[in-house]
Amino acid sequence: MERLDDLGFFHVVAVSETLTAAARELDVSLPVVSKRLKALERRLDVRLVHRGARRLTLTSEGRLYAARVEAILDQVRELDDLVSHSSGELRGSIVVQATLGLGRAHVAPLIGEFAARHPQVRIQLRTSALPLRPHRREFDLAVHVGTPPDSTLRMRRLARNRRVPCAAPSYVERRGAPERIEDLTAHDCIVLRENEGDFAVWRFGSTTKPRQVRVRGTLSSNDGDIVTDWALQGRGIVMRSEWQVRSHLDSGALIRLLPGVPTPPADIHALLADDVHVPRRTEELIAYLAARLPERLSPS
Repeated sequence: MERLDDLGFFHVVAVSETLTAAARELDVSLPVVSKRLKALERRLDVRLVHRGARRLTLTSEGRLYAARVEAILDQVRELDDLVSHSSGELRGSIVVQATLGLGRAHVAPLIGEFAARHPQVRIQLRTSALPLRPHRREFDLAVHVGTPPDSTLRMRRLARNRRVPCAAPSYVERRGAPERIEDLTAHDCIVLRENEGDFAVWRFGSTTKPRQVRVRGTLSSNDGDIVTDWALQGRGIVMRSEWQVRSHLDSGALIRLLPGVPTPPADIHALLADDVHVPRRTEELIAYLAARLPERLSPS
C-alpha cells in the first residue's frame, strides 16, 4: 500500500509546475513534499526531478517512471470502476477543467446538479484562462471550446457553437458597420487573448473555404467577460461565442455584424486522454453534460 501511495504522490509531482504547486495539490507543506520526493529517489537510487527555481522538470528516468506510474494508476482506476459498476452506484473522483466563462456560467451549475444526483462522486472543477496542457495529465475531463489543442485526445461534442463578430449600437452609430471582413482592419477590435495561437487573427468562412483577417485595437484581455463588457460599452467590435453573447443579441444590446459571412464551427467538446480507461462516473458526467448543456445555451 505504501508503494501504491508513492505512485500517486509522484504522479501529482510529475504533472505539477513546481513542488509548491504539488504541495498545494496534496494539501501538505513544501518541506513534506521535498522530503518525501528525496526519500523516493533514495529508495529507487535515481534522480527523478530537476528542481529549478521557477519550475521542475523530469529527468529521463523521471519521465519513464511517470509514464509507467500513469499506466499502473489507470489499471487501478479501471479496477475501482469495475467494482463500482457491480455495486450500481457511482463513486470515486473526477477532475474537470474548463474555461473561465463557460465554466462559471454553465459547467459549474451542471456539475452541481450531477453531484447532487451522485453523492459518492467527488468532483473538482478547475477553471482557467491558460491554454489547455493535455500532456501534463492535469484532468480527467476537459470542457473545451473550439479546435482541440492536441489531436491525440478523444473528443466528444457536447454542444454546437460558432464565434460571431458583434458590437454595441452606439459603436455602429459612431463608426459604421463593416460590409466586408477586410473592413475590420479599419475598426477598433477588442481582442480576446485565450488559448494559444495568433489572437489577433479572426477567422471566417467554412472549414473547406477558410478566410481570415488580422484585426487591431487598443483593448485586449484574457477574460471573456471583460471583452464582452467593453463591447457592450461601445468600445469596439468583439468576436465571441454565440453561447456567450446570444442574450445580448436577442435584447439588442449587441448587433451581429457581417451576418452574411459564415464563421467556422467552434463547438464545445469533452476532451479525454486517448490512452487511459474512462471510468463509468466520467462517462456518466459526459452524458449528463451532453444532454443538459445545449438546452442551457439555447433556452429558446
